[in-house]
Amino acid sequence: MKPTDSIRTIKGIGEKSEKLFYKLGISTVGELLNFFPREYDIFTPIQPIQSVKEGEVVIIEGSFVTKPHMANVRNLKILSCQIKDTTAQIRVSWFNMPFLMRSLKMGMHYILRGRIVLKNGMLQMTQPKILTREEYSRQLGKMMPVYPLTAGLTNHAVTKAVTAALKGVEWESEFLPAEIRKKYELILHKKAIQTIHFPDSKKEYIIARKRLVFEEFFLFSLALHRMKELKHSKPSSYPVDGDVYDNALLEILPYELTSGQKKAWEEIKKDMQSGKVMNRLIQGDVGSGKTVIAMLALAAIAKSGHQGAIMVPTEVLAKQHYEEFCAYLEPLGIRIGLLTGSMTAVQKRKMYQKTADQEVDILVGTHALIQEKVEYANLALIVTDEQHRFGVRQRELFSEKGKDPHMLVMSATPIPRTLAIILYGDLDVSVIDVLPANRLPIKNCAVGTNYRPQAYRFMEKEVREGHQVYIICPMVEESENTEAENVLDYTNSLKDMMPPSIRIEYLHGKLKPAQKNEIMASFAAHQIDILVSTTVIEVGINVPNATVMMIENAERFGLAQLHQLRGRVGRGSAQSYCIFMAGNASKETMERLRIIEGSNDGFYVAREDLKLRGPGDLFGIRQSGELFFKLADIYQDANELRQANEAAASYTQQDVSLLCKKYDGLRQKLQEYTGEVYL
Repeated sequence: MKPTDSIRTIKGIGEKSEKLFYKLGISTVGELLNFFPREYDIFTPIQPIQSVKEGEVVIIEGSFVTKPHMANVRNLKILSCQIKDTTAQIRVSWFNMPFLMRSLKMGMHYILRGRIVLKNGMLQMTQPKILTREEYSRQLGKMMPVYPLTAGLTNHAVTKAVTAALKGVEWESEFLPAEIRKKYELILHKKAIQTIHFPDSKKEYIIARKRLVFEEFFLFSLALHRMKELKHSKPSSYPVDGDVYDNALLEILPYELTSGQKKAWEEIKKDMQSGKVMNRLIQGDVGSGKTVIAMLALAAIAKSGHQGAIMVPTEVLAKQHYEEFCAYLEPLGIRIGLLTGSMTAVQKRKMYQKTADQEVDILVGTHALIQEKVEYANLALIVTDEQHRFGVRQRELFSEKGKDPHMLVMSATPIPRTLAIILYGDLDVSVIDVLPANRLPIKNCAVGTNYRPQAYRFMEKEVREGHQVYIICPMVEESENTEAENVLDYTNSLKDMMPPSIRIEYLHGKLKPAQKNEIMASFAAHQIDILVSTTVIEVGINVPNATVMMIENAERFGLAQLHQLRGRVGRGSAQSYCIFMAGNASKETMERLRIIEGSNDGFYVAREDLKLRGPGDLFGIRQSGELFFKLADIYQDANELRQANEAAASYTQQDVSLLCKKYDGLRQKLQEYTGEVYL
C-alpha cells in the first residue's frame, strides 16, 4: 500500500472505523503513520506498597485482606477492598465493575496496575488492571504507545492499525540530504517513523523523535528563508504619513499609552513611512495592549485612503474587536466591517461587495478573510492576531489578497527573543514589555488535589460576588489509558457539587464551530458563571469579569502554555487568581510549578521553561502548541530548532532548487508548506 492510499486498504478497517479515524483527521495510510502517540505507557517493576506515591501509575503484588465491598455513590457502583504485601496495605477501588465481586477472593495472590490517588487523607489505588504473571513478564520495561482518541475508537484499535500500516506500506525515498543527516546524526525517516510508534527503549525514542522534530523545523526554516528572500526591501505601494494623524488617533484613546506601546507604535510608523513593505511582529505579554497598537496602525492606513484587515482566531474575539473598533474609530469617519464563517450567505455577499467597492476601510474577521471570494479594493495592511494559530502558508495567502501589503503580526506567546528571531525569521520584532497601570498582578497558587474543596468554596464566593470562573481540563472525555481530568465528566460532577443557582457549561474543540461560538458568547455576556474547558479557550475571548482560573492536571502542560491560559483572567480592575492543580504532586512537579506561581512575567516563565525541558523529560507529550508543528516543541526542542535553522540557512535558493530535483520528497513537502512549485 502507498502512503496516499485510503486507510480502508488496511486490514481490519471498515466503513465504521474509517469514519472514526476521519474524526481524528486521518483518511490515508500516510496520515495514520504521522499520527504520533501522545505519550507512552511504561510498565515498571513491581513496587512495595510502602513506597507508592500520589499520582504515580504503579504495579503492586499482594493478597486481599478484606472482603470486596460494594457501595452506591450517586450513579456509581464502587467496589473496594484492602490489599497487603510484606511492607504495608492499601485500599483498592473499581468503578462500575460489579462483576469483579464474584471473582476477587480473600487470601489469593494478585498483581495489580493502577494509579495512586489521595482521597480523604489516605492513599488508594483506583481502577487497577489485574495482570497475570505472564502478562507482567511480557510487558515489563516496554513502552506502549498511547494515542489521542475519539469516542468509539480504542487505543488497541489504533495500535493494531498502525502495526498493519507499518508492515504493508511502500516507503517513500529519503528526503533529507545525506550531508545533513550525517552532520546532525539523524537516522532515516523510515526508521524514525517505525520507532516513534514502538520504541524498544527511551534512548531509541529520543533518537527517533530528534529526527522527526529536526525535519519539521528544517522544512519550516527553508520555507521561511524563501519568504524572507522574496520580501526583503520590497518597495511599498501604500505610503502612510503617520505624523498627520498621530495626535487625532491618540486623542481617541481614554488613556495614555505605556512606554512599551509608544515604542512599538513609533517602530510601526517608521516602517510604514519608509517606502518599504513592513513585516513586523509585535510580541507582548498577555494584556500588554497589542490590539490598541494594531488599531492605531489600521486607522492610520484608513486615513491615508487605503484598506486594512485584521484576522483573529475565533468569531467571538472578532466580534469583540469589531465593537471596540467601531466605538473608537467610527467617530473619525472610518468605516468598519465584520466577516465571519457563521454569517449567512446574504450577509457575506453584502460584505464582499462593500469590501470590493472600498465602502469598508477596516475589515475585522476570522479565517473567512482569506477565502477565495473575498476581494479587497486597496488592501494596504494585514494584521494577524495570535500568529501561532495561523501558520506560514496562511500568512502568505492573506498577503496575496493585496499588492504587497504591510504585514503586522501579534503574538502573546512568550517566546525567548533568541527563538523568536528564528521562528519569525521573515519579520522584524517589536516587544511590548510593560503592562497597563490599572492591572492588578494575578495571585497564583500551585497545589495538590487535596486543596480542591477549598478551591470550590473560593469559586462559589467569587461567583456570589458577581465574577466568573474558568476551569481547564487536559482532556475532552475519559481515556482508557490516561488518568487525567476530562471536561465532560468534570462538568457533571461539578454540577452535583455546586448550588443549582450557579450556571456551569463546558467547551471543547470537538464541538461544532457554531456551538463553540455560542458558548463563548454566552460566557462573555455573563450568562455562564463557570466554564469548564480544554485549552481551546487559550486565545478565545476577552472577559474582564472572569477572576478565577483553575487548571487541573497542571503538570501536563508546559509552563509557557500555563502562562497563556492564566492570561484569560486579570483583564479587569478586580483582583484575579490562578490555581495550578497538580494531579501528580511530586517534588519535581511542584518545583516546576513554583516558577509560574512566583512570577506573572511570561518572558521569565518562557526562559525558565526552556532551561527545565530536556529531550528525555517528556515522552511524546507536545506541550507548547506554537505554530503548526506536529511533534516539535519550540521549548523542549530549542536545540534542534537552532540546528535546523542553521542547516536551512546554509542553502541558497539555487541550492534548494537543485536539492528538490534530487530529493522528490523534499520538493513535495516544501510545496505543501509554501504552495509554490519547486523545480
